[in-house]
Amino acid sequence: MAINSAANLLSVDSLFTTQEERDEAQRETVRDIPLSEISDFPNHPFKVRMDESMAEMADSVRQYGVLAPGLVRPKPDGGYEMVAGHRRKKASELAGLETVPCIVRELTDDEATIIMVDSNLQREQILPSEKAFAYKMKLDAMKRQGQRTDLTSPPVVEKLSRKANLSATQIGKAAGESHEQVRRFIRLTNLTPDLLDLVDNSVLKEKDNPQMALRPAVELSYLTTEEQTALFELIEIEDCTPSHAQAIKMKDFSQAGKLNEDVMLSIMQEEKGNQVEQFKIPKERISKYFAPGTPAQKIEDTIIKALEMYRKRQREMER
Repeated sequence: MAINSAANLLSVDSLFTTQEERDEAQRETVRDIPLSEISDFPNHPFKVRMDESMAEMADSVRQYGVLAPGLVRPKPDGGYEMVAGHRRKKASELAGLETVPCIVRELTDDEATIIMVDSNLQREQILPSEKAFAYKMKLDAMKRQGQRTDLTSPPVVEKLSRKANLSATQIGKAAGESHEQVRRFIRLTNLTPDLLDLVDNSVLKEKDNPQMALRPAVELSYLTTEEQTALFELIEIEDCTPSHAQAIKMKDFSQAGKLNEDVMLSIMQEEKGNQVEQFKIPKERISKYFAPGTPAQKIEDTIIKALEMYRKRQREMER
């Protein structure tokens, strides 16, 4: 029976090559690629820092070479784009090498983005800003992979919203974090670079530089760019960052259109909960007076009541 479908015709390659040769052509191999032919991933969210870890990696590469190949994809106009292995590429440059071993793989933009994020999330130290932009890039890529064109009907909008939540859950599961924590990090992408540096310093802990925790930073991400710029100037002057409660107040004033420098300063100068002087008693010194499992609040209330009775008795004795 004649076969008319062009899809079933033998290709020219198949006429002159064996199946084994065709399989070999499709198999991924490791190649030594010149460093000059590899460009960085566009908007790569993970910083390649010149720290002690990088110096150690460069020394290792100098002695033993690159033990694990990187992953690149071919660029349409020639050369390659690094997907996974930016630190290995930098270490190779520092070690004086001209090439770096890489696996070459054809990848779409979204496939490359997801692999790039997942491979870098395995690092020992990741800054909040790196997580923020990496999670956002991966979430956007996952949304595009499931996008629809008929977006006008409510059922489809609801379906896409559920899919976005599912994607955030998947990202969190892969990174060992909750759905809400992923969304908190993504909110950080709305911070100005100066404020985002303060959040990063909660990990880097550079001396003489303020630090800001994640939760207040998330609240401050709702402020306008102008408000965030003014706030950063106040932080430098006051040499402190807002607490979570203070950040919520600033967000509320901002959304009401009433946030200005005077309001910010007034909020910043409020006494923070962790600034109230506290007196602590070692648990082992009082545990014998309370049954095991007694709530801390009940212990505190009992101690206060006992002190009040003691003071009352002292006064009676002084009369």
